Amino acid sequence: MFPFQATNVSKKAKEFVCRVLDSNCLSEGSVVRDFELALQKELHLVRKPVAVNSGTSGLHLALIAAGVQEGDEVILPAQTFIASGLSILMQKAKPVFADIQPFTGNICPESIRKKITKKTKALMPVHWCGYPCDMDEIYAIAKEHNLKVIEDAAHALGAVYKNKMIGSLSDFTVYSFQAIKHLTTGDGGAVCSLTEKDEKELLKKRWFNIDREEALPSLLGERVYNSEQVGYKYHMNNVAASIGLANLTDLPLILERHRYIGNYYREHLAGVSGVTLLSSSPDRESSHWAFTILVERREDFIRALASRGVPSSIVHGRIDKNKVFGGLSQGLVGQDYYEERQIALPVHNALTDENIALAVESVKQGW
Repeated sequence: MFPFQATNVSKKAKEFVCRVLDSNCLSEGSVVRDFELALQKELHLVRKPVAVNSGTSGLHLALIAAGVQEGDEVILPAQTFIASGLSILMQKAKPVFADIQPFTGNICPESIRKKITKKTKALMPVHWCGYPCDMDEIYAIAKEHNLKVIEDAAHALGAVYKNKMIGSLSDFTVYSFQAIKHLTTGDGGAVCSLTEKDEKELLKKRWFNIDREEALPSLLGERVYNSEQVGYKYHMNNVAASIGLANLTDLPLILERHRYIGNYYREHLAGVSGVTLLSSSPDRESSHWAFTILVERREDFIRALASRGVPSSIVHGRIDKNKVFGGLSQGLVGQDYYEERQIALPVHNALTDENIALAVESVKQGW
């Protein structure tokens, strides 16, 4: 059986990493800045993104910069990885789960409206498997209620909404560069923002609330600083950034291949009995991190495909079932429907044309 997921590592990665190892400067330094600037250029971002050591750290930093505090509420979908909700708990705020659209897997704007209270501080839409959420509707709600928008774009690097790259739209957008994402740094992430003020706040908070550019070493050998607030050790190091820089050169081809595979599935699975394709709007372009479909008798589906050498996975189920969030949410009708039927087919650059053809034919054979 071929793998459900794979890691994209450029042939240049070893060269770039060895260069950093030989430099004797392994922690955060010029390579991190080079990576950030290269990301900004490649993705046409408004400002230089702030590189961090994980997407989870990025979400936490974004919540801090958005002013989310203890007792505040942040609305998000349950259809995500647990990291999204835990980042909110890290700020001693409350995750509030809105329903999703059962035919996209993304948060439902009308459900957001119903979940807003006086304590709501921010919205956290998640672009599930790389398909952009209904951002215009979400922004309208945020503007009406004076809320910050923090996009969880862990799956959505390179996705496009109405001719604008995900990462250049909201107050904050967080990417993940974990091992199996489109772009990996081994582990890592980045936070995009729209203002100089927010960028500076993120840069300080990722390294102990110390401004590295202004806090220069004194004659005694230590940086001169007087930190007045809590900061974190969330910075990316030069080793990880060098992997990212090497892999970034391949990103256009990686995204092109992901989209080819996603479009192949959509074309060849259309009309197949027992398969419901998710919605696809012409005003946005998915990054196709995986390809989700809806099926009946899902466990039979998984076993049938596995018997033919094809892997499948839900990737993640609803996170509100975890006790840390208080247990299963009630009244999320779209989420309930999706939870029972969702299953994803693999999309990654190690797949051959024969692999994806086998996947399609295996689905067509039934279960």
